Amino acid sequence: MNSGPNFIRILAVDDHPMVREGIAALIASQSDMKLVAEASTGREALDRFREQRPDLALMDLQLPDMDGVAATAAICGEFPEARIIVFTTYKGDVKVLRALKAGARAYLLKGLLRKELLEAIRAVHAGQKRIPPEVASVLADHVVDEALTSREIDVLRLIAGGNANKLIADRLSIGEETVKGHVKKILSKLRASDRAHAVTVALRRGIIDL
Repeated sequence: MNSGPNFIRILAVDDHPMVREGIAALIASQSDMKLVAEASTGREALDRFREQRPDLALMDLQLPDMDGVAATAAICGEFPEARIIVFTTYKGDVKVLRALKAGARAYLLKGLLRKELLEAIRAVHAGQKRIPPEVASVLADHVVDEALTSREIDVLRLIAGGNANKLIADRLSIGEETVKGHVKKILSKLRASDRAHAVTVALRRGIIDL
């Protein structure tokens, strides 16, 4: 059905074959779309994009060797007009912002792919941007929040790893009192009641990964 001259040429990037198969089946059912390439890693996605120059790429965020945000940034850096739709199971506001800043034109949740993917592909190909209402709501909830600094994120990752302040200080080559200061700011910025709560909030928002 998708052999016409004006179809949308698509690259699908996901490290799970079953997900790519599902995307391929959806696209194959459309007369105006064609899957021209697949990739299972971020670096492979960049290579396939260079080779095929697709009209649009579907990019998973969780990828081996180079995550979806880095792969999106690399593709858009080399091809500024690239149209990329990021899809993921995560709706944390920080992940969304990172993807959009990297150049993604849309952000979809995997649970809604079958319902929303085809419409999103056509919209993004036409120059539009798409963010689901539930994702937009999460963004709005944190729009005025003060962002964590890179050092605070380093401290938070080590807290998530179960490290006490002294060990964090040793790992980062800073004083223990400095660590305590960072922890205080982290709790305040994340509106967290304690260290465990801060880790939970950070994971939900996509600030850190385990």
